[in-house]
Amino acid sequence: MIEEGRALFLQIAEGVEDSIIDGSLAEEAQAPSTNELAAFFRINPATAAKGVNMLVEKGVLYKRRGIGMFVAPGARELLLAERRTAFADRFVEPLLVEARKLGLGPDDLSRLILERASTHATAPARSERQRAEVSGTNTEGASR
Repeated sequence: MIEEGRALFLQIAEGVEDSIIDGSLAEEAQAPSTNELAAFFRINPATAAKGVNMLVEKGVLYKRRGIGMFVAPGARELLLAERRTAFADRFVEPLLVEARKLGLGPDDLSRLILERASTHATAPARSERQRAEVSGTNTEGASR
């Protein structure tokens, strides 16, 4: 899961976000601790803490003193809205710019997208192992 060239704390935060979005880490569920994340990914606990703290600042996680970090109510919707905006900025806006250059209107784009969508299978769901990596459980479902 760790990618070279990207800040580790951002990758940790994104992995936790992915688990919240795909439902493997539900709202009000306990999130993996910084020590669990550090041990699992073999990174410095301060690096894991930086990723977790970023999610706290965004309102995705909150701390219960003496118990741990938990997924905040509304975190999934917050993350989905954020990701949809980023998707539009990164992919839709350039698509529209290029479409204008080619003289394609909204109906043309819709038709192209529908044609392509019907010929491509949807991406496979995250594997149980991938979800377990971030949620801090092993593939048999036992907690780390």
